Amino acid sequence: MPELNSKINSFSDSVIRRMTRIANKYNAINLSQGFPDFDPPAELKESLKEVAAGSIHQYAVTWGAANFREALARKQSKFMGLEIDPEQEVVVTCGSTEAMMVAMMTVCSPGDKVVVFSPFYENYAADAILSGAEPIYVNLQPPEFNFDPAELEQALKEGVKALILCNPSNPSGKVFSRSELETIAKLVEKYDAFVITDEVYEHIVYSPHQHTYFASLPGMFKRTISCSSLSKTYSITGWRLGYLIAPAEIINGARQIHDFLTVGAAAPLQEAAVTALNFEDQYYQKLEKRYEEKRDLFLAGLDEIGLKYTKPQGAYYIMVDISEFNFEDDLEFCEWMIKEIGVAAVPGSSFFKKDINHLIRFHFAKKEETLKEALKRLEKLPEKAKMRKI
Repeated sequence: MPELNSKINSFSDSVIRRMTRIANKYNAINLSQGFPDFDPPAELKESLKEVAAGSIHQYAVTWGAANFREALARKQSKFMGLEIDPEQEVVVTCGSTEAMMVAMMTVCSPGDKVVVFSPFYENYAADAILSGAEPIYVNLQPPEFNFDPAELEQALKEGVKALILCNPSNPSGKVFSRSELETIAKLVEKYDAFVITDEVYEHIVYSPHQHTYFASLPGMFKRTISCSSLSKTYSITGWRLGYLIAPAEIINGARQIHDFLTVGAAAPLQEAAVTALNFEDQYYQKLEKRYEEKRDLFLAGLDEIGLKYTKPQGAYYIMVDISEFNFEDDLEFCEWMIKEIGVAAVPGSSFFKKDINHLIRFHFAKKEETLKEALKRLEKLPEKAKMRKI
């Protein structure tokens, strides 16, 4: 038989989703894969019910239904401080996963180089490889996850075509300051590179930190492909509604790629989601407050247990240091914790290019009672880990 595509050997299956499968097997609380265990807003569910009873069940325009794009452009124009044209500057995709893949394939040719900050969401390296591009990693140094501008410039000097920027960051919870973003902007301008942003946690940012859209910086819209989705903002990860926003000349290419990848996102879901895109500002303020309360509850519990962590500035992930438990392998630790403690996390090594085995990632997008039960189980972690050593 002929061999399969050699690119398959360049990356593994999703470690995050593998942890979910193991968690399900042992009935553990899943704090690995980042999806809520609570429902989306009632208005959104009601809208879906009405649409399902109606007649919108065939293809929408491949790059997004007109009313969805118009509602999205209105919302993002307000938050991004830009005037976005729904006809020329938007593509609707099957989740932000497709949005990132489309962005990568639109700007990168085989042999091009792409800067990826490490730690990184696991899809980015795979996206680059599948596009025929070579990822070049620039370190975000724990525990604060700041970058060295000199290291970034050295990477860009290699003739990089694009830089991937996840902000707020998954997995670290870092929110890039405006000053940091301006440093990045100067360097990509100097070395003439595109920036592909992943901003799915744009509305989950904790005071005093503020989210700055990279495309909104002076002169940056022309070289930025802004990717995001409705998944995390409206608790509808299963709806798979994402999008790209970029200048028309980039969007024209992105529409071609998208058309032949998936044809289009689900028409009934686009129709129903217009309701959410028209929510008032209070919705986003309540969302931030809700997640800040969840974060503080979970961190207080980790403090009680005595676990060390980096306090997230945005998103809903926490990087926890497991050095004290003396496991040689963080994947082994996570599998052991699922079986013995009943809580699932993601091994940190799946997010880093360099050899890091002392961090794991929890998420806290769960009901209060779920988080409390997870913390109750985690109380046993130090003692059980100690007993294992003996």
